[in-house]
Amino acid sequence: MADCHGAPVAQHAPAGTPTIALIGAPNAGKSTLFNALTGASATTGNYPGTTVEVSRGVWKPAKGTPNKTTYNIVDFPGAYSLDPVSPDEALTRELLLDTPAGERPDLVMVAVDTANIARGLYIAAQIAEHPYRVVVVLTKGDVASRQGLEVDPDVLAAQLGVPVVALDPRRRDVSRVAEAVDKQMLAPSAPVRAAVPGDEFAQADDRFEWIDNAVAAATLRDEHRDTFTETVDKYVLHPVLGPIIFLFAMFLVFQITTTVAAPMQDGLDALFTGPLTDWANAALDAVGLGYPFVKGLIVGGLIGGVGMVLTFVPLMALMFLCLAVLEDSGYMARAAVVADRLMRAIGLPGKAFIPLIVGFGCNVPAISATRVLATPEQRRLTALLVPFTSCSARLTVYVMLAQTFFPEHAGLVVFAMYVISIALVVLAGLLLRHTLWRTMGSDPLVIDLPVYQWPTARLSLSVMWTRLKGFLRTAGGIIVATVVVIWFLQSTPAVAGHGWGDEDLAPEDSVYGVVSGTVAPVFEPAGFGSWSLTGPLITGFLAKEAVISTWAQTYALEDPSNEAPEAQGTSDLAAAVRADFDKTSGGHGIAAVWAYMIFLMAYTPCVATLAAQRREIGAKWTIFGLIGQLALAWVLAVAAFQILKVFI
Repeated sequence: MADCHGAPVAQHAPAGTPTIALIGAPNAGKSTLFNALTGASATTGNYPGTTVEVSRGVWKPAKGTPNKTTYNIVDFPGAYSLDPVSPDEALTRELLLDTPAGERPDLVMVAVDTANIARGLYIAAQIAEHPYRVVVVLTKGDVASRQGLEVDPDVLAAQLGVPVVALDPRRRDVSRVAEAVDKQMLAPSAPVRAAVPGDEFAQADDRFEWIDNAVAAATLRDEHRDTFTETVDKYVLHPVLGPIIFLFAMFLVFQITTTVAAPMQDGLDALFTGPLTDWANAALDAVGLGYPFVKGLIVGGLIGGVGMVLTFVPLMALMFLCLAVLEDSGYMARAAVVADRLMRAIGLPGKAFIPLIVGFGCNVPAISATRVLATPEQRRLTALLVPFTSCSARLTVYVMLAQTFFPEHAGLVVFAMYVISIALVVLAGLLLRHTLWRTMGSDPLVIDLPVYQWPTARLSLSVMWTRLKGFLRTAGGIIVATVVVIWFLQSTPAVAGHGWGDEDLAPEDSVYGVVSGTVAPVFEPAGFGSWSLTGPLITGFLAKEAVISTWAQTYALEDPSNEAPEAQGTSDLAAAVRADFDKTSGGHGIAAVWAYMIFLMAYTPCVATLAAQRREIGAKWTIFGLIGQLALAWVLAVAAFQILKVFI
């Protein structure tokens, strides 16, 4: 069969290629196993006819391995059982039990965390009651061993009646899985055990008894030893120490990224503003295209604007790597528990932490992640709060401004912005919760706490690269388009006496300058009421990375000034921005830059987020959120400037 339900696969596999459904509880190592099997061939998207996201890939035979067959792999979201309590589990049940026999997968592979073996085997017990070929894969065996737990896969296989393979997919050792799968594919599809008659409770008791007997026969546990995970969790999950440890961990992440990445950023900046700029100018002159408006596009726009954004690639890579290490170690699940206590204390849904934490990476998938919530009210509330989380695109602007105005404390400033972002989520949540959704109930957070483990370089680097590619796609797509549009608008006169592309056209007299200048007075109470500072906020509506590329274009096109000679040209964008803030704020540049960052944090993140909101909660609530964010961002920015300028 091509794929269950006719779903497309990541690569072109031959017609009739068998399909394997990969299932398991959350945090069981299922997705890591999927990546080990499919390598780079995986794609992700909604399952046809649903809003549930799955991954698909092709597992091809590798030279020197027992695997002789190509398989389609479908990796479904984590599921504890086939009794659905969420859309994810409902899709898993539909695929395995509610579809015609000819459309079902040919084999079910169940990933089970060895350290939580009894819980992970429940869904395997349910599948065993149906005519399926089944292979159980025990993951994280090294972690279980450190916890004093040893499992004999051969004994467990004899007890369960299905093949059991123990391996560590984090190190890409999947040869034994291939051997077990190929062998099972030759066996007939038949139930391994019969479901007992009676109600659901009787059936559940029978399954748990079957699992307990199998686990008892196959496992040996050192009961006299305190596990490392239990010892650490006494502190990490402590009501007082837990939040302090979480904040300290996040502070270290931002301190590491801003400190370590700084030399690499300086090197890239020198490359773009030095040799590449000189080479481009010389090349354009050599081919007869050295016109000011052409150089404005190629040098000031593409090289200056896109290049400035690309200087942040080392910083983004380091941040993604740090977060991947925390996730792989098992700590981020604890962070969810720590944050959930705060959310439930203010009446927000406990499960809302999941999309909100995703929002600190990117708001778009975070909006989609609100589907895990139980009620429409909870989904609307959380979707309206997600844009207040500071996505990674905002990070580039925070870092630039922090390094410009607070070079000795850049990491601390960026960390402070994320703390303010969390506080804003809480503030907005309280406001909405006690006005529009006073009667809405809250659900507790249900989440697996995996045992701690040493992160692997391969997995952490793979996660980092996947996330970094998303950032690079934005820089290579939206940013380039924005640069071209800004170049065109800055070359188009809005006053009489100039033609398009005139060399002596002042940027404030261009269409871009006039439009930005029209908006600028609105922000005078916030200390940044100049066309050159408000214009990037308009382009930032498309993508926050565009704020920096727009600045690079704007200051590259400005005429030299006797008032601030150090602020001219693309070679010192930081000096130009600093001079602009000082001038427009009446000498209170520090207060104005804090107000600017707060406005950037609170106003609409990007058009892609609005599109995601419209898809999930409808146009009416999206417009409500847009207006509310703009109003709140302006109030906060004005308040921040007016208060800070008294003390700074």
